Amino acid sequence: MLAYIIRRILLIIPTLFGIMVINFAIVHVAPGGPVEQMIAEIKGTAVSATGRFSGDEGSEVSGQQQNQTMGQGAGSVQSKYRGAQGLDPEFVKQIEKQFGFDKPSHERFFLLMGNYLTFDFGKSYFLDKSVASLVIEKMPVSISLGLWSLILIYMISIPLGIAKAVRDGSRFDVSTSAAIIVGNAVPGFLFAILLVVLFAGGRYFDWFPLRGILSSNWRELSTFALIGDYFWHMALPIISLVIGGFAGLTMLTKNSFLDQINQQYVVTARAKGLTERAVLYGHVFRNAMLIVIAGFPSAFIGLLFTGSLLIEVIFSLDGLGLLGFEAAINRDYPVLFGTLFFFTLIGLVLQLISDLVYTLVDPRIDFESREV
Repeated sequence: MLAYIIRRILLIIPTLFGIMVINFAIVHVAPGGPVEQMIAEIKGTAVSATGRFSGDEGSEVSGQQQNQTMGQGAGSVQSKYRGAQGLDPEFVKQIEKQFGFDKPSHERFFLLMGNYLTFDFGKSYFLDKSVASLVIEKMPVSISLGLWSLILIYMISIPLGIAKAVRDGSRFDVSTSAAIIVGNAVPGFLFAILLVVLFAGGRYFDWFPLRGILSSNWRELSTFALIGDYFWHMALPIISLVIGGFAGLTMLTKNSFLDQINQQYVVTARAKGLTERAVLYGHVFRNAMLIVIAGFPSAFIGLLFTGSLLIEVIFSLDGLGLLGFEAAINRDYPVLFGTLFFFTLIGLVLQLISDLVYTLVDPRIDFESREV
Protein backbone atom coordinates (compact mmCIF):
# COMPACT_ATOMS: atom_id res chain seq x y z
CA MET A 1 0.00 0.00 0.00
CA LEU A 2 2.88 2.38 0.73
CA ALA A 3 4.23 1.96 -2.81
CA TYR A 4 0.77 2.70 -4.24
CA ILE A 5 0.46 5.86 -2.13
CA ILE A 6 3.88 7.05 -3.31
CA ARG A 7 2.94 6.43 -6.96
CA ARG A 8 -0.31 8.31 -6.58
CA ILE A 9 1.39 11.26 -4.90
CA LEU A 10 3.93 11.40 -7.74
CA LEU A 11 1.07 11.21 -10.25
CA ILE A 12 -0.51 14.32 -8.69
CA ILE A 13 2.35 16.45 -10.04
CA PRO A 14 1.83 15.87 -13.82
CA THR A 15 -1.95 15.83 -13.36
CA LEU A 16 -1.91 19.19 -11.62
CA PHE A 17 0.47 20.56 -14.24
CA GLY A 18 -1.77 19.38 -17.09
CA ILE A 19 -4.88 20.91 -15.53
CA MET A 20 -3.10 24.24 -15.06
CA VAL A 21 -1.85 24.19 -18.68
CA ILE A 22 -5.34 23.60 -20.08
CA ASN A 23 -6.99 26.25 -17.92
CA PHE A 24 -4.20 28.76 -18.56
CA ALA A 25 -4.72 28.33 -22.31
CA ILE A 26 -8.51 28.60 -22.08
CA VAL A 27 -8.42 31.72 -19.90
CA HIS A 28 -5.94 33.51 -22.15
CA VAL A 29 -7.88 32.64 -25.31
CA ALA A 30 -11.07 34.08 -23.82
CA PRO A 31 -11.76 37.73 -24.80
CA GLY A 32 -10.87 40.43 -22.35
CA GLY A 33 -8.20 40.40 -19.70
CA PRO A 34 -6.76 42.39 -16.80
CA VAL A 35 -5.35 45.03 -19.15
CA GLU A 36 -8.77 45.62 -20.72
CA GLN A 37 -10.33 45.53 -17.25
CA MET A 38 -7.87 48.17 -16.04
CA ILE A 39 -8.59 50.39 -19.04
CA ALA A 40 -12.32 50.04 -18.35
CA GLU A 41 -11.67 50.98 -14.71
CA ILE A 42 -9.74 54.06 -15.84
CA LYS A 43 -12.58 55.16 -18.11
CA GLY A 44 -15.15 54.43 -15.39
CA THR A 45 -17.06 51.89 -17.49
CA ALA A 46 -16.07 48.65 -15.75
CA VAL A 47 -18.71 46.47 -14.14
CA SER A 48 -17.82 44.31 -11.17
CA ALA A 49 -19.00 40.76 -10.61
CA THR A 50 -21.89 42.05 -8.52
CA GLY A 51 -23.06 44.46 -11.22
CA ARG A 52 -21.75 47.69 -9.72
CA PHE A 53 -19.92 50.23 -11.84
CA SER A 54 -16.52 51.33 -10.64
CA GLY A 55 -17.65 54.90 -11.16
CA ASP A 56 -20.81 56.75 -12.20
CA GLU A 57 -21.06 57.76 -15.84
CA GLY A 58 -20.07 61.34 -16.46
CA SER A 59 -18.54 61.83 -13.02
CA GLU A 60 -15.01 61.54 -11.71
CA VAL A 61 -14.08 58.82 -9.29
CA SER A 62 -12.22 59.93 -6.22
CA GLY A 63 -8.59 58.90 -5.79
CA GLN A 64 -9.44 57.06 -2.60
CA GLN A 65 -12.03 54.89 -4.36
CA GLN A 66 -9.60 54.22 -7.16
CA ASN A 67 -6.91 53.05 -4.76
CA GLN A 68 -9.39 50.74 -3.01
CA THR A 69 -10.43 49.25 -6.36
CA MET A 70 -7.08 48.72 -8.04
CA GLY A 71 -4.31 49.18 -5.48
CA GLN A 72 -1.99 52.08 -4.91
CA GLY A 73 0.02 51.80 -8.14
CA ALA A 74 -3.00 51.39 -10.36
CA GLY A 75 -4.87 54.10 -8.47
CA SER A 76 -2.18 56.68 -9.15
CA VAL A 77 -2.27 55.83 -12.86
CA GLN A 78 -6.04 56.15 -12.92
CA SER A 79 -5.92 59.55 -11.18
CA LYS A 80 -3.63 60.86 -13.92
CA TYR A 81 -5.83 59.68 -16.78
CA ARG A 82 -9.37 59.76 -15.37
CA GLY A 83 -11.92 61.22 -17.73
CA ALA A 84 -9.69 60.69 -20.77
CA GLN A 85 -11.46 59.72 -23.96
CA GLY A 86 -8.43 57.87 -25.35
CA LEU A 87 -5.26 56.37 -23.92
CA ASP A 88 -1.68 56.83 -25.06
CA PRO A 89 -0.27 53.54 -26.46
CA GLU A 90 2.79 54.02 -24.25
CA PHE A 91 0.52 54.17 -21.24
CA VAL A 92 -1.18 50.93 -22.31
CA LYS A 93 2.27 49.32 -22.56
CA GLN A 94 2.96 50.45 -18.99
CA ILE A 95 -0.22 48.69 -17.85
CA GLU A 96 0.79 45.54 -19.74
CA LYS A 97 4.19 45.63 -18.07
CA GLN A 98 2.59 46.15 -14.66
CA PHE A 99 0.57 42.94 -15.14
CA GLY A 100 3.44 41.04 -16.76
CA PHE A 101 1.78 40.89 -20.18
CA ASP A 102 4.89 42.24 -21.86
CA LYS A 103 6.21 38.64 -21.74
CA PRO A 104 5.16 35.73 -24.01
CA SER A 105 2.41 33.44 -22.74
CA HIS A 106 4.64 30.39 -22.25
CA GLU A 107 7.14 32.44 -20.25
CA ARG A 108 4.38 33.77 -18.01
CA PHE A 109 3.04 30.25 -17.45
CA PHE A 110 6.37 28.75 -16.41
CA LEU A 111 7.03 31.77 -14.20
CA LEU A 112 3.62 31.18 -12.60
CA MET A 113 4.28 27.48 -11.97
CA GLY A 114 7.76 28.23 -10.68
CA ASN A 115 6.29 30.60 -8.13
CA TYR A 116 3.69 28.00 -7.14
CA LEU A 117 6.44 25.49 -6.38
CA THR A 118 7.64 27.89 -3.66
CA PHE A 119 4.02 28.57 -2.58
CA ASP A 120 4.21 32.10 -3.93
CA PHE A 121 0.74 32.68 -5.35
CA GLY A 122 1.27 36.31 -6.18
CA LYS A 123 -0.84 39.36 -5.45
CA SER A 124 -4.33 40.26 -6.63
CA TYR A 125 -4.43 42.75 -9.49
CA PHE A 126 -7.33 44.72 -8.06
CA LEU A 127 -7.68 43.95 -4.32
CA ASP A 128 -4.15 44.97 -3.23
CA LYS A 129 -3.77 41.74 -1.20
CA SER A 130 -1.79 38.57 -1.67
CA VAL A 131 -3.68 35.57 -3.04
CA ALA A 132 -2.64 33.45 -0.06
CA SER A 133 -4.04 35.98 2.42
CA LEU A 134 -7.30 36.19 0.43
CA VAL A 135 -7.70 32.40 0.38
CA ILE A 136 -6.93 32.12 4.09
CA GLU A 137 -9.33 34.97 4.82
CA LYS A 138 -12.22 33.40 2.87
CA MET A 139 -11.50 29.75 3.73
CA PRO A 140 -13.36 29.52 7.09
CA VAL A 141 -16.67 30.43 5.42
CA SER A 142 -16.36 27.91 2.59
CA ILE A 143 -14.96 25.15 4.80
CA SER A 144 -17.85 25.68 7.21
CA LEU A 145 -20.44 25.49 4.46
CA GLY A 146 -18.88 22.59 2.59
CA LEU A 147 -17.86 20.40 5.51
CA TRP A 148 -21.00 20.65 7.64
CA SER A 149 -23.28 20.34 4.62
CA LEU A 150 -21.46 17.27 3.34
CA ILE A 151 -21.51 15.58 6.74
CA LEU A 152 -25.25 16.16 7.11
CA ILE A 153 -25.96 15.11 3.51
CA TYR A 154 -24.14 11.80 4.00
CA MET A 155 -25.71 11.25 7.44
CA ILE A 156 -29.19 11.72 5.96
CA SER A 157 -28.79 10.23 2.49
CA ILE A 158 -27.06 6.93 3.30
CA PRO A 159 -29.51 5.69 5.98
CA LEU A 160 -32.46 6.98 3.95
CA GLY A 161 -31.19 5.33 0.76
CA ILE A 162 -30.66 2.02 2.56
CA ALA A 163 -34.14 2.20 4.10
CA LYS A 164 -35.70 2.91 0.70
CA ALA A 165 -33.82 0.01 -0.89
CA VAL A 166 -34.90 -2.44 1.80
CA ARG A 167 -38.51 -1.19 1.59
CA ASP A 168 -38.56 -0.75 -2.19
CA GLY A 169 -42.11 -0.19 -3.44
CA SER A 170 -43.57 0.24 0.05
CA ARG A 171 -45.56 3.21 1.34
CA PHE A 172 -42.42 4.54 3.03
CA ASP A 173 -40.50 4.41 -0.25
CA VAL A 174 -43.25 6.23 -2.16
CA SER A 175 -43.79 8.91 0.49
CA THR A 176 -40.09 9.73 0.86
CA SER A 177 -39.73 9.89 -2.91
CA ALA A 178 -41.89 13.02 -2.87
CA ALA A 179 -39.28 14.85 -0.78
CA ILE A 180 -36.53 13.56 -3.08
CA ILE A 181 -38.37 14.79 -6.18
CA VAL A 182 -38.67 18.25 -4.62
CA GLY A 183 -35.00 18.20 -3.65
CA ASN A 184 -34.02 17.24 -7.20
CA ALA A 185 -36.33 19.74 -8.89
CA VAL A 186 -35.70 22.84 -6.80
CA PRO A 187 -32.17 24.33 -6.63
CA GLY A 188 -30.62 24.98 -3.25
CA PHE A 189 -30.55 28.75 -3.73
CA LEU A 190 -34.37 28.83 -4.09
CA PHE A 191 -34.66 27.02 -0.76
CA ALA A 192 -32.26 29.65 0.61
CA ILE A 193 -34.53 32.47 -0.55
CA LEU A 194 -37.54 30.69 0.95
CA LEU A 195 -35.75 30.30 4.30
CA VAL A 196 -34.81 33.98 4.26
CA VAL A 197 -38.43 34.95 3.63
CA LEU A 198 -39.71 32.64 6.36
CA PHE A 199 -37.10 32.80 9.12
CA ALA A 200 -34.60 35.62 8.52
CA GLY A 201 -36.78 38.71 8.64
CA GLY A 202 -37.98 38.49 5.05
CA ARG A 203 -41.72 38.53 5.85
CA TYR A 204 -42.71 36.26 8.72
CA PHE A 205 -40.14 35.51 11.43
CA ASP A 206 -36.82 37.12 12.32
CA TRP A 207 -35.20 34.19 14.07
CA PHE A 208 -31.89 33.90 12.23
CA PRO A 209 -29.23 36.44 11.14
CA LEU A 210 -28.67 37.22 7.48
CA ARG A 211 -25.01 38.22 7.35
CA GLY A 212 -21.65 36.69 8.26
CA ILE A 213 -20.76 33.61 10.29
CA LEU A 214 -20.38 35.39 13.64
CA SER A 215 -21.98 38.34 15.40
CA SER A 216 -20.13 41.64 15.61
CA ASN A 217 -19.55 41.17 19.37
CA TRP A 218 -18.11 37.65 19.05
CA ARG A 219 -14.93 38.62 20.93
CA GLU A 220 -17.02 39.30 24.03
CA LEU A 221 -18.75 35.90 23.99
CA SER A 222 -17.80 32.88 26.07
CA THR A 223 -16.68 29.68 24.36
CA PHE A 224 -20.10 28.02 24.49
CA ALA A 225 -21.86 31.22 23.46
CA LEU A 226 -19.42 31.59 20.55
CA ILE A 227 -20.15 28.05 19.33
CA GLY A 228 -23.88 28.70 19.60
CA ASP A 229 -23.52 31.99 17.75
CA TYR A 230 -21.59 30.27 14.96
CA PHE A 231 -24.23 27.59 14.40
CA TRP A 232 -26.98 30.22 14.70
CA HIS A 233 -25.46 32.06 11.73
CA MET A 234 -24.69 28.92 9.74
CA ALA A 235 -28.03 27.15 10.24
CA LEU A 236 -29.96 28.52 7.25
CA PRO A 237 -27.10 28.34 4.69
CA ILE A 238 -26.31 24.75 5.70
CA ILE A 239 -29.97 23.72 5.59
CA SER A 240 -30.23 25.23 2.10
CA LEU A 241 -27.27 23.20 0.84
CA VAL A 242 -28.46 19.99 2.53
CA ILE A 243 -31.98 20.25 1.07
CA GLY A 244 -30.56 20.94 -2.36
CA GLY A 245 -27.94 18.16 -2.21
CA PHE A 246 -29.34 15.14 -0.38
CA ALA A 247 -31.69 13.88 -3.10
CA GLY A 248 -29.07 12.73 -5.61
CA LEU A 249 -26.98 10.87 -3.03
CA THR A 250 -30.07 9.22 -1.56
CA MET A 251 -31.10 7.79 -4.93
CA LEU A 252 -27.52 6.75 -5.69
CA THR A 253 -27.38 4.86 -2.40
CA LYS A 254 -30.77 3.24 -2.97
CA ASN A 255 -29.98 2.09 -6.50
CA SER A 256 -26.55 0.82 -5.47
CA PHE A 257 -28.06 -1.27 -2.66
CA LEU A 258 -30.86 -2.55 -4.90
CA ASP A 259 -28.30 -3.66 -7.45
CA GLN A 260 -26.32 -5.57 -4.82
CA ILE A 261 -29.38 -7.05 -3.11
CA ASN A 262 -30.31 -8.77 -6.36
CA GLN A 263 -26.90 -10.39 -6.76
CA GLN A 264 -26.40 -14.14 -6.43
CA TYR A 265 -24.12 -13.91 -3.38
CA VAL A 266 -26.98 -12.33 -1.40
CA VAL A 267 -29.28 -15.23 -2.27
CA THR A 268 -26.53 -17.64 -1.18
CA ALA A 269 -26.01 -15.78 2.12
CA ARG A 270 -29.73 -15.93 2.87
CA ALA A 271 -29.81 -19.62 2.00
CA LYS A 272 -27.11 -20.21 4.61
CA GLY A 273 -29.48 -18.88 7.26
CA LEU A 274 -27.97 -15.43 7.83
CA THR A 275 -30.31 -12.78 9.16
CA GLU A 276 -31.35 -9.89 6.92
CA ARG A 277 -29.28 -7.49 9.06
CA ALA A 278 -26.19 -9.70 8.71
CA VAL A 279 -26.70 -9.95 4.95
CA LEU A 280 -27.30 -6.21 4.56
CA TYR A 281 -24.43 -4.89 6.68
CA GLY A 282 -22.05 -7.83 6.50
CA HIS A 283 -22.12 -8.40 2.72
CA VAL A 284 -24.16 -5.82 0.80
CA PHE A 285 -23.00 -2.69 2.58
CA ARG A 286 -19.31 -2.77 1.69
CA ASN A 287 -20.03 -3.48 -1.98
CA ALA A 288 -22.81 -0.93 -2.36
CA MET A 289 -20.89 1.84 -0.59
CA LEU A 290 -17.99 1.83 -3.05
CA ILE A 291 -19.79 3.96 -5.60
CA VAL A 292 -20.96 6.34 -2.86
CA ILE A 293 -17.43 6.78 -1.55
CA ALA A 294 -16.12 7.33 -5.07
CA GLY A 295 -18.21 10.48 -5.38
CA PHE A 296 -16.98 12.06 -2.15
CA PRO A 297 -14.11 14.19 -3.58
CA SER A 298 -16.18 15.76 -6.35
CA ALA A 299 -19.10 16.31 -3.97
CA PHE A 300 -16.87 18.09 -1.46
CA ILE A 301 -15.22 20.31 -4.07
CA GLY A 302 -18.61 21.04 -5.60
CA LEU A 303 -20.08 22.15 -2.28
CA LEU A 304 -16.92 24.03 -1.36
CA PHE A 305 -16.77 26.07 -4.54
CA THR A 306 -19.59 26.02 -7.11
CA GLY A 307 -22.41 24.74 -4.91
CA SER A 308 -22.08 27.44 -2.27
CA LEU A 309 -21.63 30.42 -4.62
CA LEU A 310 -25.25 31.59 -4.69
CA ILE A 311 -25.70 30.62 -1.03
CA GLU A 312 -22.77 32.89 -0.14
CA VAL A 313 -24.36 35.74 -2.09
CA ILE A 314 -27.84 35.29 -0.57
CA PHE A 315 -26.58 35.09 3.02
CA SER A 316 -23.78 37.67 2.56
CA LEU A 317 -21.05 35.12 3.26
CA ASP A 318 -17.70 36.13 1.83
CA GLY A 319 -16.19 32.76 0.91
CA LEU A 320 -13.96 31.12 -1.69
CA GLY A 321 -16.79 30.51 -4.14
CA LEU A 322 -17.59 34.21 -4.40
CA LEU A 323 -13.89 35.06 -4.50
CA GLY A 324 -13.23 32.74 -7.44
CA PHE A 325 -16.33 33.92 -9.31
CA GLU A 326 -15.40 37.59 -8.95
CA ALA A 327 -11.83 36.79 -10.01
CA ALA A 328 -13.11 35.12 -13.19
CA ILE A 329 -15.45 37.99 -14.04
CA ASN A 330 -12.92 40.70 -13.22
CA ARG A 331 -10.04 38.83 -14.93
CA ASP A 332 -8.01 38.85 -11.72
CA TYR A 333 -5.66 36.14 -12.95
CA PRO A 334 -3.52 35.66 -9.81
CA VAL A 335 -6.64 35.00 -7.70
CA LEU A 336 -8.24 32.92 -10.46
CA PHE A 337 -5.26 30.60 -10.96
CA GLY A 338 -4.41 30.55 -7.26
CA THR A 339 -7.88 29.32 -6.29
CA LEU A 340 -7.87 26.88 -9.24
CA PHE A 341 -4.53 25.45 -8.07
CA PHE A 342 -5.83 25.21 -4.51
CA PHE A 343 -9.09 23.42 -5.38
CA THR A 344 -7.41 21.09 -7.88
CA LEU A 345 -4.79 20.05 -5.35
CA ILE A 346 -7.46 19.42 -2.70
CA GLY A 347 -9.50 17.38 -5.17
CA LEU A 348 -6.54 15.18 -6.12
CA VAL A 349 -5.61 14.59 -2.49
CA LEU A 350 -9.21 13.74 -1.61
CA GLN A 351 -9.34 11.31 -4.52
CA LEU A 352 -6.34 9.51 -3.06
CA ILE A 353 -7.98 9.47 0.37
CA SER A 354 -11.18 8.02 -1.09
CA ASP A 355 -9.17 5.22 -2.72
CA LEU A 356 -7.61 4.43 0.65
CA VAL A 357 -11.05 4.39 2.26
CA TYR A 358 -12.02 1.73 -0.29
CA THR A 359 -9.71 -0.71 1.48
CA LEU A 360 -11.41 0.04 4.80
CA VAL A 361 -14.88 -0.57 3.38
CA ASP A 362 -13.85 -3.65 1.40
CA PRO A 363 -10.54 -5.29 2.42
CA ARG A 364 -10.66 -7.43 -0.73
CA ILE A 365 -9.57 -4.39 -2.77
CA ASP A 366 -5.79 -4.38 -3.15
CA PHE A 367 -4.32 -1.35 -4.91
CA GLU A 368 -0.81 -2.56 -4.21
CA SER A 369 -0.96 -5.21 -6.92
CA ARG A 370 -2.44 -2.86 -9.54
CA GLU A 371 -0.84 -0.30 -11.79
CA VAL A 372 -1.82 3.34 -11.26
